[in-house]
Amino acid sequence: MTIRGRLIALSVAGAAALGVIATGPATAAESAPGAEQIEVFGHRGASGYRPEHTLASYELAARMGADFIEPDLVPTKDGVLVARHEPEIGGTTDVAEHPEFASRKTTKVIDGTEMTGWFTEDFTLAELKTLRAKERIPEIRQHNTVYDGLYEVPTFQEVLDLRARLSKELGRDIGVAPETKHPSYFRQIGLPVEPGLVETLDGNGLNEKDSKVVVQSFEVGNLKELRDELRVRLVQLISNTGAPQDFIETGDPRTYADMVTPEGLKEIATYADVIGPDTKVILPVDGSNHLTEPTAVVADAHAAGLQVVPYTVRAENTFLPADFQSSADPAQWGDVLAFFHALYAQNVDGIFSDMPDLALTARDQH
Repeated sequence: MTIRGRLIALSVAGAAALGVIATGPATAAESAPGAEQIEVFGHRGASGYRPEHTLASYELAARMGADFIEPDLVPTKDGVLVARHEPEIGGTTDVAEHPEFASRKTTKVIDGTEMTGWFTEDFTLAELKTLRAKERIPEIRQHNTVYDGLYEVPTFQEVLDLRARLSKELGRDIGVAPETKHPSYFRQIGLPVEPGLVETLDGNGLNEKDSKVVVQSFEVGNLKELRDELRVRLVQLISNTGAPQDFIETGDPRTYADMVTPEGLKEIATYADVIGPDTKVILPVDGSNHLTEPTAVVADAHAAGLQVVPYTVRAENTFLPADFQSSADPAQWGDVLAFFHALYAQNVDGIFSDMPDLALTARDQH
């Protein structure tokens, strides 16, 4: 039987059989802290169906049943936190169609990567509000382009206002999972993200231990600092390659791979509550993008007292392991439900997905 077939069979048969293929000890669901139900995070909202990081995307995710909506936070020139995946907004707004902003196109180096375009930190909030969002990957999500030009760039406060309204309307507490984007970069240019994040959570009564809020970062230093200011859950994001930017800048030789060793996970547990690894950290793929054997990361994280919420499951073939692709068409949907089941079989505590409805469908079948 193929790796894919075995994973799907395990997801149906139950986690008790997981030790058959795991490279490390099998993880019983009861060993995961707070793992009564897999939590579904609407990644950038329901970005498989609406342009990402718009109020329409977040609202759709909540109405689909997502437990959390996830805004990435970057600052404006006047220090207001807004929801964009990157500070560069040429790919997610119509800024290029505004001649009054043509002179602001520039090239910057952010976390070692050269980017050319328009950046939120060069615009006041009032200026950003004259722009409209558009689909970031139109070649893959052509259907989302029908919404181009309809939605503003929302502030973090507007996202929280939406969360409060929908929580009341839907009769359930909609969680929010803000990610601090490029914290070292923004600190270096005098626009740190963290003070505004803390102030906004405080001002909305959401900085409490029982608040349905989780704060994420790919860096380490800002999470350690936030541990002293926030009472909500903190998420250490883990890429399948490279190292945290603040490690790179301070000469710390550790990589993300080092951080998911048993020793590294114990260190993370001293300042965070959750790890958010790339799905490849849990279900690796080989050079041909086929699944190999699962790792022991989930088991080791649970042993360290950490929850595990991997990112990001998307339905299109281009984002799926080859085992689950339906054709050579990158935009066509593959067998994404089977991929969800394969991940759920590893006893994860949550999942990030652009299609929260599909994550929930798979959860209901799990």
